[in-house]
Amino acid sequence: MARCYAQAVSVPAPANVLDGSPAIEVDRLQCAYDGVPVLEDVTLAIARGAFVGIVGPSGAGKTTLLRALLGAVPRMAGSIRIFGEEISAGRVPPIGYVPQLETVDWNFPVTVREVVGMGLAVGGRLFSLPWLSRDHRSRVHGLLERLGLGELANRHIRDLSGGQQQRVFLARALVREPRLLLLDEPTTGVDIKTRHAVLHLLADLNHEGVTVLLTTHDLNSVAAHLPQVICLNRRLVAQGPPASVFTPSVLEATYGAEMVVLRQGELTVIADRLGVFRDITDQHSHPEGADHRHAALGQTDHS
Repeated sequence: MARCYAQAVSVPAPANVLDGSPAIEVDRLQCAYDGVPVLEDVTLAIARGAFVGIVGPSGAGKTTLLRALLGAVPRMAGSIRIFGEEISAGRVPPIGYVPQLETVDWNFPVTVREVVGMGLAVGGRLFSLPWLSRDHRSRVHGLLERLGLGELANRHIRDLSGGQQQRVFLARALVREPRLLLLDEPTTGVDIKTRHAVLHLLADLNHEGVTVLLTTHDLNSVAAHLPQVICLNRRLVAQGPPASVFTPSVLEATYGAEMVVLRQGELTVIADRLGVFRDITDQHSHPEGADHRHAALGQTDHS
């Protein structure tokens, strides 16, 4: 039977959202594709105002969990509540969602402003976009300005940088002013500066009372920026603050590989043991090449 580590450890949330039921309650959730289980017996709760990262290997069910919270994935068993309300198939909960950028058709003929306006469409009625109300147009404009996209409002989305594209879809998710924001790998495919900018922006939104839940493969960014983490591999492995969850035993249970966790003050660095051993071996075998490689890694890893 799978073990769960560091369960039920809470982190203080913004004072204005520490009331009522949790933002997310998942009870014994099971999901499958074509009869193949993807999530098994997942039970967890996320407090209102929390800022949480979900980590786990590819195929662990991270995206499926987000889609289940949206009501977009059939459940074999279990229940989901968002702000105390049961989620059922076909019912859209009050959630902002940012998909993986690789799933977007960048050749679709649409501008930055139009993408953000799509976040206001109800029931898929996108043809109503040209007739957005004055309040809606003002809301779109305000979000674009806040996210540094005001001058790009009329630009085609394919002509943007990766960081700009990420902010466009973040704006689309925020335009309906959701209390819960789900993001699927929002820091994938962007440079380190953009990654930190996105995480700081999410932290600001969280401070304003938005509950934030994101998936990521970047363990070190989670350790540095997020107060809560969920380790998932089809089942819940662990939930709690990174200091409690990011241990060699928990990470090995999550990834099925030996992991090294190094801590120096408030800094935590995580790597797989095989990769560390390979780097050490390479350094002894090819000292000049290893030095150059590690120097390059050092330049890209500084924030």
